[in-house]
Amino acid sequence: MNGNIHSTESFGTVDGPGIRYVVFTQGCLLRCQFCHNADTWEIGTGKEMSVSEIINELKSYLPFIEASNGGITVSGGEPLLQIPFLIELFKECKKIGVHTCIDTSGGCYSTAQSFQENLQELLNYTDLILLDLKQIDHKKHKQLTGMSNKHILEFARFLSDQNVPVWIRHVLVPTITDNEEDLTKLGDFIGTLNNVEKVEVLPYHKLGVYKWEALGMQYPLKHIEPPSDESVEKAKELLTSSLKENKQQKEKEAVLLV
Repeated sequence: MNGNIHSTESFGTVDGPGIRYVVFTQGCLLRCQFCHNADTWEIGTGKEMSVSEIINELKSYLPFIEASNGGITVSGGEPLLQIPFLIELFKECKKIGVHTCIDTSGGCYSTAQSFQENLQELLNYTDLILLDLKQIDHKKHKQLTGMSNKHILEFARFLSDQNVPVWIRHVLVPTITDNEEDLTKLGDFIGTLNNVEKVEVLPYHKLGVYKWEALGMQYPLKHIEPPSDESVEKAKELLTSSLKENKQQKEKEAVLLV
């Protein structure tokens, strides 16, 4: 089976644990204003790669992957637009003992039966989800990405119900996604999930500007500078406060039960 692939990276270190072979899929429904991979948006394009091609390439890096407790991460674009391909890819990864991870915005999540059936099968072979939660406020999310966040939050709850390990990621964009009230609300939402292993705050950067310009597009956030280290730490504190409180409460309850 073939997938529409934008590119691959052999030594990824920021997309899950350890050293990872990263596959960037082609196609995405969101139009995030800070996207640094705008050239992955168009669906049905990119390079066609077979599962066997990717597995053969991945195998050459297995010593590094295994030594670092790494694995494979499929990013994008939006990987969940190509679930049948991911199922076959991850099946083969499991045959050789490789940890599997998906980096997704959940932007194409659907309650349609066919999507649900495919997703359930995929999760049988998925060890970790990196879930990008971009903005908790509905109107601001639509302005930022072009889409509602309703189905994305539903996807987060679904993963929690299925107890799929998740790392939450939030891109901190000054004046866009750094409002304290929004961060507190997002933190409260994250606190309702029972499967969150980690929360990562990713500082906004301008590395994608040249791609937008090369595509003949005007980058909408060119005037915004990256956040300070202090802002990043404050955001992480707000996003994790409810998780920490819930953990402390569970620890107290566990002590009382002993």
